[in-house]
Amino acid sequence: MLCSAREVGIFSGSIQDLRRRLAAQHYVADDGLAVSIFLALRLHRPLFLEGEAGVGKTALAAAVASALDTDLIRLQCYEGLDITHAVYEWDYARQILELRIRESAGAIDQNQARRDLYSEAFLIKRPLLQAIDPARTRAAVLLIDEIDRADEEFEGYLLELLSEFQITIPEFGTVRASEPPCVILTSNRTREVHDALKRRCLYQWIEYPAFDKELAIVRERLPHAPARLAEQVTALVQELRRLELYKVPGVSETLDWVAALAALDRQTLDPDIVEATLGTALKAKEDIDAVRGETLARLLAGGASR
Repeated sequence: MLCSAREVGIFSGSIQDLRRRLAAQHYVADDGLAVSIFLALRLHRPLFLEGEAGVGKTALAAAVASALDTDLIRLQCYEGLDITHAVYEWDYARQILELRIRESAGAIDQNQARRDLYSEAFLIKRPLLQAIDPARTRAAVLLIDEIDRADEEFEGYLLELLSEFQITIPEFGTVRASEPPCVILTSNRTREVHDALKRRCLYQWIEYPAFDKELAIVRERLPHAPARLAEQVTALVQELRRLELYKVPGVSETLDWVAALAALDRQTLDPDIVEATLGTALKAKEDIDAVRGETLARLLAGGASR
C-alpha cells in the first residue's frame, strides 16, 4: 500500500503547474525554491529550509498545503519539546477508568486487558502521528517549524519518521503512513542541526529577496496597497538590511509595515510617519534608536533613489 502511495504521490503536475498553484496562494517562489518543492513532492523526501527569520519559510508550508488542497499539520518546536507533545501519549485517565470497570465486573485476563488498554482507542495522536495516520485518504503537509529550537535528542527521534514515514510505539507497534506526508522542516539557524537529519532531507537556503522580488511579494499579498507606498517601503526595508541591526526585518515585517501604513491611509512615505511606525518593522529598542535621526534621513534618500 505504501509503494502505491509513493508512485501516485500527492502531486503529479509539472514545476510550472506547481508555481502557478503557489502563485494562486499569493506565494512568489523563484526557480530554485520551486524545483526543491517539486522534488520533495515527487521523490517523497523531506525538505529542509534554512534562512533568516521572516523570509517566508513557514508561509511556504501553508501555501503548499493550500495549493494541493490538503491539510497542514504544524509542529512548533521549542526547548524541552518531548514525545508526549510531538508524537503521542496514552489517555491514562480513560485507561484507569476502563481497568476499574473490568475489575468490578470480575476476573481480568491480564494479557487481553493489556492489548485492549494499549490499543488505538486509548491513543492520543499528536502532530507527528496525525501526519502519518494510516486512516488518512490524502497525504497531509507536515510542517516541523524551527527545528533548531528543539533539543538535539528530539532530532534523533525524528530520523525514523523522516526515513521511513513511520513511528514505533513500544506498547503498540509500528505506525506507518499509507499516504506519506509532504514534510517541510524550517530552521532559523540559531544552532547547527545534525548531519544525520540533513542527510535525510533535500536542502534549500532562502535568502532575503532582492528588491524586485520583494516588491512582487508585497503586490501579490497586498494588492490594494498604494503602488508608490509599496515601492517606498520595500526600498526602505532593503536599506535597513544593509545596517548592522540586532534583528534585521524580514519580508513579513515589510508586509506588516505596508499594511499598517495603508491602514493609516498613507499614499507615500515621509520622515514623520516612518518614525511613528518604525516599531512595525524593527523589533528591538536598540535598532529603533540607531535608525532614527540622520540615519533615517539617509536611508529614505537612498530608498528614494531607486
